[in-house]
Amino acid sequence: MEKEFITPTSGNDVPRFAGISTMLRLPLVPDPVGLDAAFVGVALDCGTSYRSGTRHGPRQIRHESSFVRHFNVATGADPFKSLRVADLGDIPVDPFSVVDAHEDIYKGARHIFQSGCIPMVLGGDHSLTYGMVRAAAEKHGPVGLIQFDAHSDTQDQQFGQRMAHACPMRRVLEDGLVDPRRMVQVGLRGSGYGVDDFDWQRSLGGWVVPAERCWNRSLAPLAVQIVKHMGSGPVYLSFDIDSLDPAHAPGTGTIEPGGLTLAQALELIRGLRGLNIIGFDLVEVSPPLDPFGSTALMAANLMFEMLCILPGVQYRPAHDPMSFRADLPPDWV
Repeated sequence: MEKEFITPTSGNDVPRFAGISTMLRLPLVPDPVGLDAAFVGVALDCGTSYRSGTRHGPRQIRHESSFVRHFNVATGADPFKSLRVADLGDIPVDPFSVVDAHEDIYKGARHIFQSGCIPMVLGGDHSLTYGMVRAAAEKHGPVGLIQFDAHSDTQDQQFGQRMAHACPMRRVLEDGLVDPRRMVQVGLRGSGYGVDDFDWQRSLGGWVVPAERCWNRSLAPLAVQIVKHMGSGPVYLSFDIDSLDPAHAPGTGTIEPGGLTLAQALELIRGLRGLNIIGFDLVEVSPPLDPFGSTALMAANLMFEMLCILPGVQYRPAHDPMSFRADLPPDWV
């Protein structure tokens, strides 16, 4: 029986400012069974240590996503004619206890993973990654992890709390949920508490690519090396919006100067095509700090790009972005 695909509502049929906000204007469905991939929100900020507001992230990302269209002209990815995709709404989480919230996240994620659906998570603060990876590892065993972030999130605790948003990567490694030899962190930067801030995960075999190594260069070659390094095993992607420079994403709680450009982020994400991606999240969008909605709009576009590289997405011929070069002076190209 031929699979029946789900097509998002077109802006030519219903104005983009109208209707109920769902991710990419997809249908809202109650259960992941029968879906290949699904967007799900985790409205969480009780793990935040500085400026809060990420509990409003999923709603705002959905709102801004109404401007994202269905076909990726740059890459040729045609996700909605390849996979059955919908919006599952939000996993209800305890807004007062980060420990209880993580149990809520794990239970919600576990159902999605066990159904065979790939979760695509709208955050929420970065502590949510622990619950998602816990559920992923229960199904797939220790997974590979690619993290885009300004911070390593490997602190042991914050004010005695071991589940804060600065700690999830330490917990997933300590609990054996992630294979440290298949962990890559890109974009780390800023001030720290000591010279060895990034050494703990390196000592376990993880790759750390500081932001300074990314300045003024294309990151497409780095993506090629990451794909080779990760191999064919299951991979979870975690994209903290503060990996981008504040010029691109000011609406987040712990900004750091000197981050990735949006073009570099696109190069990296598109370059990861071919990996066995079993889930991803995008976290730390804080709408109260994002008065023009630009950070949430960047987040929506980046989530679409990550959808486009999931296993099973078919590609059609795309427009060559350099096809105009015949009209340019030779010394420009």
